Amino acid sequence: MNDLAITAALLAALLLILGSGVWVGLSLTGVAWMAVTLFSSRPAGDAMAVTVWGSSSSWTLTALPLFIWMGEILFRTRLSQDMFKGLAPWVQGLPGRLLHTNVIGCTIFAAVSGSSAATCATIGKMTLPELTRRGYPEHMVVGTLAGASTLGLLIPPSIIMIVYGVAAEVSISKLFIAGVFPGLLLAALFSGYIIFWALRHPEQVPAADSKTSFMQKIASSRSLIPVVLLIAAVLGSIYSGVATATEAAAVGVVGSLVLSTLQGSMNWATFRDALMGATRLYCMIALILAGAAFLTLAMGYVGLPRHLAEWIGTLGLSRAQLIVALAVFFIILGCFLDGISMVVLTMGVLMPTVQAAGIDPIWFGIFVVLVVEMAQITPPVGFNLFVLQGMTGRQLTWIAKVTMPMFFLMCAAVALIYVFPGIVTWLPQKMAN
Repeated sequence: MNDLAITAALLAALLLILGSGVWVGLSLTGVAWMAVTLFSSRPAGDAMAVTVWGSSSSWTLTALPLFIWMGEILFRTRLSQDMFKGLAPWVQGLPGRLLHTNVIGCTIFAAVSGSSAATCATIGKMTLPELTRRGYPEHMVVGTLAGASTLGLLIPPSIIMIVYGVAAEVSISKLFIAGVFPGLLLAALFSGYIIFWALRHPEQVPAADSKTSFMQKIASSRSLIPVVLLIAAVLGSIYSGVATATEAAAVGVVGSLVLSTLQGSMNWATFRDALMGATRLYCMIALILAGAAFLTLAMGYVGLPRHLAEWIGTLGLSRAQLIVALAVFFIILGCFLDGISMVVLTMGVLMPTVQAAGIDPIWFGIFVVLVVEMAQITPPVGFNLFVLQGMTGRQLTWIAKVTMPMFFLMCAAVALIYVFPGIVTWLPQKMAN
């Protein structure tokens, strides 16, 4: 068999096993085992043991379960209700009024969560019933929430950034800092769209609540202070160089435990549920990472990364054409796989090509996160769409349709960071200096 036939056979086997309902991590491990056994002389058991241990024993990876645990603790506290109370008075004067609480709430919660699905569920529990009760159009409430909740992947700390950093061997601290401006840019685009829609359809925006004085707004904002302090502690410790990403994650866990205790919402049941929820999610991710590392090794034996790089080289694509091709590739892949699986499956194959094209791996990491965000709101495997379907009872196709403007805004964000790469690279460079 030639290399192309071997690659096609392995991909077909992977799709067949995934389609049969086997866990993603086990599917990857199974296909890798077949590749090593059939197409190399190295013992498959030895290769798997060494690779799985190497991929799971990285100290850098310790940040992942800690940030997941921090998000789980905050997910089970009164943070969301307090956030709505603090934000609502400030956005009453903007066109679109309380619709902006979706965007600002997701932006704030993303900075302490790291998970798109957790951001969607937490902010959705707060805003969906409240905005619907006040008469805001359902298509705008659901659409803006679906788009804004993807900020959980982009605004640090981000689970997907940690996975990319480990897979691509890139500084996680620099990735976190690089995500700040693109995250704020995307949030501004979402809010800009709400303002544009509200100015075109003023009759669909409910009247403002009674006016509040500046001092009343300040008083309402007291409930935002704890979460702002937590964000400052986590990101400030990384940016100042005092802590690594892993140490900052530990700071975040301790801070979230203290916050929830002071709020009075921490008890043994909450602590246990948060710990078990984080353990289950991390075990799933760790299994996928281990399987993907083994599959990457197997693909190296087959020669897929080298052949793919050579094939792309023969196409003569410019850097812009390569970025467009990769964006389309990731969006299509996102129709069938979750974001973490996409990243760990492709980085081992794509990074040599990306580096050969002279693309900054930090910039490419933010680009990957942005296109993975798009995949979160594209059917049939858009995780945020599933979360919203469970919360609203609406059809998946309807939710995907009302989310489409957010998808195009994300495309605009990708174009902006390509034309102005400093949006991504300036802050990490300042941090290094």
